[in-house]
Amino acid sequence: MNVASMMDPTDTTLHQVERREALARKILEEIHTENISEPRVGPTYTPAQAAELIHRSPSAIRMAELDGRLPEQKRTEGGRREGYTLEQLDHMRSVFGTRPWRHPSDEPIILPVQNFKGGVGKSTISVHLAQHLAINGYRVLLIDADAQASTTIMFGYIPDIHLEEADSIYASLSRGDAELYRPLSELIRKTHYHNLDLIPANLHLYNAEYELAARMPRLGAEVLTFLRDEIAEVAGNYDVVILDPPPALGMVSMSALLAANALLIPMPPNTIDFASTTSFLSMLAQNMARMEESNVRVDYKFNQIVLSRYDDQKWAQQQLTELAKSVFGRTVMTTEIKNSAEIDNATAKQQSVYDLGRTTTNHQVRKRCLTQLNSLNSEIEGLIRAHWPNTPEIE
Repeated sequence: MNVASMMDPTDTTLHQVERREALARKILEEIHTENISEPRVGPTYTPAQAAELIHRSPSAIRMAELDGRLPEQKRTEGGRREGYTLEQLDHMRSVFGTRPWRHPSDEPIILPVQNFKGGVGKSTISVHLAQHLAINGYRVLLIDADAQASTTIMFGYIPDIHLEEADSIYASLSRGDAELYRPLSELIRKTHYHNLDLIPANLHLYNAEYELAARMPRLGAEVLTFLRDEIAEVAGNYDVVILDPPPALGMVSMSALLAANALLIPMPPNTIDFASTTSFLSMLAQNMARMEESNVRVDYKFNQIVLSRYDDQKWAQQQLTELAKSVFGRTVMTTEIKNSAEIDNATAKQQSVYDLGRTTTNHQVRKRCLTQLNSLNSEIEGLIRAHWPNTPEIE
């Protein structure tokens, strides 16, 4: 029997709301059980794919295995080499000297993916960018700073079942609370991607908005630098720190903007999102000015707009795309992220497109989707490396 059909849709009593929440939670647990294997494993790569990712030829890998610099790869019953894991690729890069890690004298990039409203694709971009960088050998920390926890869900968690109040940055923003405070370093979790760590979020994080606001009259702008100071304690262990903040300019999102030294703004090409992005930039400028008046310097190495959720079959979106490029110029990334059933289907499984070993649609749709994601992420990677003057190019 469908339990939901027994509920009176006009009944908004506490009891009925709790019943609906319990039913929805049960469905989430069923989706998780169906789609998430434990322990989760990261992607693997053929010898040709591995060679491309480590910037060496397949024959160079074979020679290194033959002369003992690399362990000989296990083979399947059919005699083929098993897929190489990200951990094995990292070891290969150390042997061949092709690790892309920044030079210690270069600054880690602290990059929020942020806009004024939801539904712009920020979590999708955050997750795929973080995974792309890890696949290509970078050390990445991904911080979910949004109480809706979409990024956390895509790493296989059901936030308000698997995570406690003190598991998110809420704990690190609670400076002065001896019972709740935890340094950011204690919140970091390994993921199924080698060299990609996660700080998850859940609904409790929303409490930080009120608590930081309540402390503003006493501490002033200092409360907005808590997150920056916490990130500074761990950023040296990474090349890139990516944040997925809430879709509003509240206390947590402002904290993310002040912690950042670069910024990525997703914007679907429609009038409402164009207007919202304009408001975001206006509010950002106002708040940056206020921070500077309080001697809190905000300086971004790059500030780019990504056209997301794009449908090139719609005339209105084509027009808004041209308008955005004419207004924002080269701050608009070259690659647009188009709507894709491949992304939708992966998300429905609590996974990314990079997680899926095979297409959920058809080969052409998957190839087109991967081409767009890889192209955008490579553009961003180029922007990042351009701000590491002491980090040598990979040969």
